[in-house]
Amino acid sequence: MGGLVVLLAACQPDSGPRALVFAVAQAPVNLDPRYATDAASERVNRLLYQRLVEFDQASRVVPGLATWDMPDSRHYRFHLHQPAASFHHGKPVTATDVKATYDSLLQLKNSPHTAEFRHVTQIVTPDPQTIEFALSEPDPHFPARLIIGILPADQIAAHHDFAHVPIGSGPFKFERWHSRLQLVRRSDGLPVYFDEVKDPNVRVLKLKRGEADLLQGDLPPELVKYLQKQTGITVQTGIGVNYSYLGLNTQAVFLRDVRVRRAIAHAIDTQAIIDKVMVGHSRQANAILPPEHYAGNAGLQAYGYQPALARQLLESAGVKLPLTLVYKTSTDAQRVRLATILQAQMQAAGIDLQIKSLDWGTFFADVQTGNFQMYGLTWVGIKTPEIYSKVFGSNNRPPAGFNRGGYRDVVLDDLLQKEEWPAITRRIHAQLPYIPLWYEGQFAAYRATIAAYQPAPDGNWDDLAQVVFHPAR
Repeated sequence: MGGLVVLLAACQPDSGPRALVFAVAQAPVNLDPRYATDAASERVNRLLYQRLVEFDQASRVVPGLATWDMPDSRHYRFHLHQPAASFHHGKPVTATDVKATYDSLLQLKNSPHTAEFRHVTQIVTPDPQTIEFALSEPDPHFPARLIIGILPADQIAAHHDFAHVPIGSGPFKFERWHSRLQLVRRSDGLPVYFDEVKDPNVRVLKLKRGEADLLQGDLPPELVKYLQKQTGITVQTGIGVNYSYLGLNTQAVFLRDVRVRRAIAHAIDTQAIIDKVMVGHSRQANAILPPEHYAGNAGLQAYGYQPALARQLLESAGVKLPLTLVYKTSTDAQRVRLATILQAQMQAAGIDLQIKSLDWGTFFADVQTGNFQMYGLTWVGIKTPEIYSKVFGSNNRPPAGFNRGGYRDVVLDDLLQKEEWPAITRRIHAQLPYIPLWYEGQFAAYRATIAAYQPAPDGNWDDLAQVVFHPAR
């Protein structure tokens, strides 16, 4: 009898609305925006929290929760929009919450974001809608730093566990997080489940069988092409802004010579790789920030595939061919595949590329400590042109910045001080401390239960806030 009851219960229609199931390659790690750094956590946090500022399509900073003015070069005054947004636990967002969020961030010892605000000397709230930040030095980019999700002050004071039970004011509120993360859309009560499915083949099968409604990114191109041929599946593609590149140790033998770096650039047929193994809408890159960015440079010309010229450049630099270089990458199958393509292409230029694939932890530790000749990585979610100073400024070796290849250029340092972005990008493109590869296209694949979904250029999941969902009954 007990088994029959269970069977009958299983056959009953679901009492609540059918959830939209989003199959993701990696579950979020930390839903406290003061700590989160992995892509999945950042993307979920954008759904759970609101920020003081946002960015437009040209990556210019625009109002989020607040507008602002600048009384002088070291003071910023923010004004919260009225009527006030409300937190998921019912209280309105006030200046006290903003102050508490950033005060708590400044006091944290182990947050990766705290250093961004080391020049904040005081935060005051003259009234419930106004927040004033005082800085120790002028910072024209300060508003663009204020992208931390605002937390409720009463819960900060209570030492609430935002990492696992988030409370924000965003378009989704937290429901539960056991085997899967469950959120609810505030506008209409739509449940959205995030199912971690690491294997890309299994994610595709789940979508095809109706066990998932939506996938986004993190599939090899052949699986994307497979999905494009399936009935009942829509694949939506669009341009991306995440920048893939080859990092170089510019202090290593040979690599300190710009002729060798240019030879490497001419030894890679970037367009052929894009055409054969990349997702649609992928495009060649010439700088970290894309041409549509307000600090972008559409006038930069790609280094074409010219293996004969590459050989001439190497010989002019006194290199005895073949030049052996060690290329470090992770064990990710797509990364190893790209490495083998680069290896094959570079042979014609007289470069013997030795591939060393390492587990992620070891690989990234080597990158951070400068223990490499060459490596391949992608910058994700970059919005502000300060990235050029952090990556290429002579004084920004880790841990002060991200100049992992030890690049030094007094001409570039001077341009960075003046923030002359067209000249900066031209100089970097000519000197090649990085070898630019591509901005990988974005894609989403979904079933007929979803009427429309558009992947964002930076890969975020913001369109879940307004996506139309028609569950199959």
